[in-house]
Amino acid sequence: MVVDQGDPRTLLENYVKIGEGSTGIVCIAREKHSGRQVAVKMMDLRKQQRRELLFNEVVIMRDYQHANVVEMYKSYLVGEELWVLMEFLQGGALTDILSQIRLNEEQIATVCESVLQALAYLHSQGVIHRDIKSDSILLTLDGRVSATTCTLPSSPSLSTPFSFNSVDIWSLGIMVIEMVDGEPPYFSDSPVQAMKRLRDSPPPKLKNAHKASPVLRDFLERMLTRDPLERATAQELLDHPFLLQTGLPECLVPLIHRYRKRTSTC
Repeated sequence: MVVDQGDPRTLLENYVKIGEGSTGIVCIAREKHSGRQVAVKMMDLRKQQRRELLFNEVVIMRDYQHANVVEMYKSYLVGEELWVLMEFLQGGALTDILSQIRLNEEQIATVCESVLQALAYLHSQGVIHRDIKSDSILLTLDGRVSATTCTLPSSPSLSTPFSFNSVDIWSLGIMVIEMVDGEPPYFSDSPVQAMKRLRDSPPPKLKNAHKASPVLRDFLERMLTRDPLERATAQELLDHPFLLQTGLPECLVPLIHRYRKRTSTC
């Protein structure tokens, strides 16, 4: 009921591993019939404590498509693995760029506008992303921004849909700090300690607040409001004056070129 019929191994060739996470590995491969490169996420179902969440993600990727969400093409069962064939974005992950290069405010606004468009759509469908971070934001070579999908239906039993969806907004605020400062808050702490400080301390602040305009600082404060009911929604943030600085996707292309140039000379 969820996956497509057939064996993707008969359709693909030239596999190259490009990443690995807690749920499995990601490869790029080439479709034999079209020559198109695709990303293939291969997840070992035997290693998943809640495998239904993986199938839930596939259903949401299939049924809720948006220009700023990575497109899913097909999904298959291959033995004990779930394979998901997705759009391959050659510009790479935003986190790679942020490790080398600082963004200006036009570029920050351009990234945020695209992510907020995706979140506004998902939230309107009763879906949260639950993994907004620079690793999950991918770029095309021409500067288009898309969020990878790591989604979950909102659950009224856990919270109201509004406050539950606001988890994504908080995460975007943390990502904005990373875009300005070059690293997320408490980067030098252990993951457990960082999570504890984020939970128990006042909302994190920019280290380089003097480098941020007043309108950017206000935009960030609207996201990093401790009370979820007071936090701005994705739709509200799309109307924030900071996003008047949003540029065309082409404004992000120099970042991709500079990152590739730096890494090729290392």
